[in-house]
Amino acid sequence: MNIMRFTARQFGFCAALTIVLVAVGCSQEDYGDLGKVTGTVTLDGKPYPNAVVRFSPEKGRPSTAVTDDTGSYELTYIRTTKGAEPGEHRVAISTEPPTVDDNYKGPKFKDPIPVRYNRRSELTRTVELGPNEFDFELKSK
Repeated sequence: MNIMRFTARQFGFCAALTIVLVAVGCSQEDYGDLGKVTGTVTLDGKPYPNAVVRFSPEKGRPSTAVTDDTGSYELTYIRTTKGAEPGEHRVAISTEPPTVDDNYKGPKFKDPIPVRYNRRSELTRTVELGPNEFDFELKSK
């Protein structure tokens, strides 16, 4: 009778391979089909950097982005997964407040973006599968 016997080295290799395969399988999460969402944010006709763009569906997980120096953004669904769930979204755009230390005694941060674009947002967009480009031309008054 031929019984397969593993050396310690072969056993270690098989164990390591199993761990790697399990880790790879567990780390690949499927979030379903998402639409890729990009665009730009301007305020009074000028590119607006450091704006937090948040797309919130009626049900489901919101997607967010922060604009770069040119006002451009690309939504992230979770961690490194880009996109947003398909469907109607409420869009909120606000300024990322500057970082201050705990002893800061100066004036409280006031967002230059009006509340009609964030806390009381009037903005909505419909995300579809595939590429979506949504530009937001905000007015300070």
